[in-house]
Amino acid sequence: MKAVTSLMRAQQILLARLNEALAPFALTFARYEALMLLHFSRAGSLPMGKIGARLQVHPTSVTNLVDGLEKLGYARRTPHPRDRRTTLAMITDRGREAATGATDALHAICFGTPPLEESELNTLTEVLRGLRAAAGDFPKEENRRSPEAGANKR
Repeated sequence: MKAVTSLMRAQQILLARLNEALAPFALTFARYEALMLLHFSRAGSLPMGKIGARLQVHPTSVTNLVDGLEKLGYARRTPHPRDRRTTLAMITDRGREAATGATDALHAICFGTPPLEESELNTLTEVLRGLRAAAGDFPKEENRRSPEAGANKR
């Protein structure tokens, strides 16, 4: 229980720090994650279902995230050009500007991780890797690689 309580409290601390840094952009960390998926997608858009799968959230949550991004002018819904059953979420120019500014703000606070050092963050990442791999967070090939191979990934 002590380990789980520590993990959950650390998540609360980090989320509060991240949300504070994102407040000038009217973003929560959840909306930031969705915005970044769109920002880094090849076409600047993704099907709503794919956003849910990548963020590992319920379709209702995706709808709420995209609703919030639309209200801010950061994204808009558009019909899929080849599949009438699918709706795409598409990043806007304003959304790209917000994504860049928000990312800069998060980098400025090292994603809320101080006072942890890089070596501690690498250790923490590797400690949690087994739990995440067992939950299917990584492709099969990544599950088998040595801990040293991913030491620099956060």
